[in-house]
Amino acid sequence: MSEWNPSPVPETAAPDPGTPQPPQNGFASIFAGPHGIRAGWRFAIYLVMAVLVAVALFFILQSWHPTGAAKIWEFPTAELISFVAAAVPAVIMARIEKRPFGDYGLPIRAAFGKLFWVGAIWGLAAITLLMGILRGMHGFYFGHVVLHGPRLVKFALFWALVFLIVGLFEEFLFRGYSLFTLTTGMGFWPSAVLLSLMFGFAHKGNAGESWFGEVAAGLIGLFFCLTLRRTGNLWFAVGFHFSFDWGETFLYSVPNSGTVMPGHLLNSSFQGPQWLTGGTVGPEGSVFVFLMIAIVWAAFDRVYREVKYEPR
Repeated sequence: MSEWNPSPVPETAAPDPGTPQPPQNGFASIFAGPHGIRAGWRFAIYLVMAVLVAVALFFILQSWHPTGAAKIWEFPTAELISFVAAAVPAVIMARIEKRPFGDYGLPIRAAFGKLFWVGAIWGLAAITLLMGILRGMHGFYFGHVVLHGPRLVKFALFWALVFLIVGLFEEFLFRGYSLFTLTTGMGFWPSAVLLSLMFGFAHKGNAGESWFGEVAAGLIGLFFCLTLRRTGNLWFAVGFHFSFDWGETFLYSVPNSGTVMPGHLLNSSFQGPQWLTGGTVGPEGSVFVFLMIAIVWAAFDRVYREVKYEPR
């Protein structure tokens, strides 16, 4: 007589963490979806942490009151603190979300590589195109060189460092973790438009800024979103941002988003109506900034055609 063996009960496999799970019911579904914490809440958590880190760092620094030559370091120090405040919460969120930090647009392996330098060439070409148009319209005059010798080298390198920090901070804050996370919730271009509006509005606090300049800043921000979409990371945008600001502030020595910086190369000047020159805003307030953005957008769209950035 054969021995009776009941069929073994099959084991239930543990769910694959990469597989979307059924959505939570009730109150929990407000905070979590099939892919974990919802994008809006992740974005909110990130912003709260960024504010807390920034407040803590500025509190530590408040005892520093530079005077004389050291006062010029206030601006880059504030920008560096702001970049740290934007990056540290993203590192924490990367651990929570079990992603590499590079997914948020600044892969370390690509730091200051080819894309950065190509972006820097494009940025310098863009500001040169804009200033060339203004010169051709008799709205801008180069003047003459006012820095020489060691001071010229010192300020050229100083402003290069400053605007590298500015590029890293602003690109990562508006198009790093924020854009990645919102894209997983509402798609790339709606997120890009929202953050570009915020980027333009963030310029409102600059002395000498105008609504015209804020619109231009928002459109330039949207162009930076396109470069991320087509190159796969933010290094092109960081290079472009860095060299555009350096060319505007140091090389052509004009106001940058309403701010005139010390230590510039030329005693350049504007002449003509505000719609042409940009007035106190600088060239970003000129109507021709929109022509420059359109030309750069069209050229970039033709050179970089493949979509490489698709957050999931």
